[in-house]
Amino acid sequence: MKVTSYGAAETVTGSCHLVETNGHRFLIDCGMFQGSKNLNRRNYAPFEFDPATIDFLILTHGHIDHCGLLPKLTRYGFSGSIYTNPATADLLSAMLMDSAFIQEKDTEHENRRRERRGFEPREPLYTRDDVPAVLESIRRTEYDSSVEISPELRFILRDAGHIIGSSIVQLFVTEGNATKTVIFSGDLGQWNVPIIEDPSIIPRADYVFIETTYGDRLHKEPEPRKESLFHHIKETYERGGKLLIPSFALERTQELLYTLSELIHEKPDFPNIKIYLDSPLAIKVTEVFHDHPEIYDEDARARKDTPFKFPELVCTPKTEDSMALNKLKEPAIIIAGSGMCTGGRIRHHLKHGIWDPRNTVLFVGYQAEGTLGRHLLDGADEVRMMGDIFRVKAHIERIHAFSAHADRDELLGWIDAFIEKPKRIHLIHGEKRVMESFAELLNQKGYETHIQVAGIAVELN
Repeated sequence: MKVTSYGAAETVTGSCHLVETNGHRFLIDCGMFQGSKNLNRRNYAPFEFDPATIDFLILTHGHIDHCGLLPKLTRYGFSGSIYTNPATADLLSAMLMDSAFIQEKDTEHENRRRERRGFEPREPLYTRDDVPAVLESIRRTEYDSSVEISPELRFILRDAGHIIGSSIVQLFVTEGNATKTVIFSGDLGQWNVPIIEDPSIIPRADYVFIETTYGDRLHKEPEPRKESLFHHIKETYERGGKLLIPSFALERTQELLYTLSELIHEKPDFPNIKIYLDSPLAIKVTEVFHDHPEIYDEDARARKDTPFKFPELVCTPKTEDSMALNKLKEPAIIIAGSGMCTGGRIRHHLKHGIWDPRNTVLFVGYQAEGTLGRHLLDGADEVRMMGDIFRVKAHIERIHAFSAHADRDELLGWIDAFIEKPKRIHLIHGEKRVMESFAELLNQKGYETHIQVAGIAVELN
């Protein structure tokens, strides 16, 4: 059995892992690279394998860096089944249609620039016409149910606790007279967070492929996430400013809404302020949450109110409604995508508000290297957006506790829960320096580790 990582190897995004065993060739994920221009260019390179030779695919969850190249995969010959949790299946239509729309619009913009310079036009990575083939290939797979591909190969999806419908892939592979268990963690979530269950603990594994996004740091906050959020809301309100929250449409936005609805009920001094959900995609994704209460944790199921629909919340799906927010004179909370400020409506709000010291830009998620979000967090005095340079006068803040990724100690705890040490732990989904730091910690605890390198096959004997 061998595994080749074509993405999420010494980088966080672009999840794509080819598994070959007993004549089977299948993928774990097929995601888009996100972040710097150099990373984005990798999305346009030809696949390093023939998509037509892939038998099937197992999708861990609906984030674009795990599913975003599925339309390209089917466009170039993949025709197998896509196995994934039902909640992820319901998310894919909105997520991939939105991604395809962005590809089309970005290509239109790029081709106008190319035409002015006399260059040949470029084809979009994929279009909305490519999405239906992906959706037709989906095979809904419940948590904890065994799927047999052949007598030598079966798998089970376990709850990864990362976002709604996220999965750990537990493979059972028989070669000769021996059966080995191989785990792909997908993205692991934090413990004790709202809405969804904690990541599943799996007692045994021979080989583990584990994400390491936060493998060198802890999500330490001086106060709980609710108190941190309330603090930033009150401070910005008292300055008369807007609280701008770049947020991923999937999960992060719903956690924010869930927490905001709690604060409104619990805090008598919560400001009289409107909360604008300014993301058509996030609005659609929130509807999926209503359809899958079976994935909620005990606390979320016990709530009597509707945490994603409350009087203070205003949804603005239309472009003109979004533009009107920039003319607001009164304080407001605006939640908009994209989460790393690489595109979307948040850039327009930053353009109109990054220079205003009354405002706050509050980050609640990971910011990849090379993104506008990372530049702001790193203390940039000025930033370039939409062809102009803007001075950064707004308050730049961050709440780590909203991260959907397990931190260093949570990752270590998940690994230490194996009854026996796995033969080897393969590190994926992390920046190189983070992987090296996490590998050193694991080595000190007596684990054998291997950092995956893109395009290099590893044997699992």
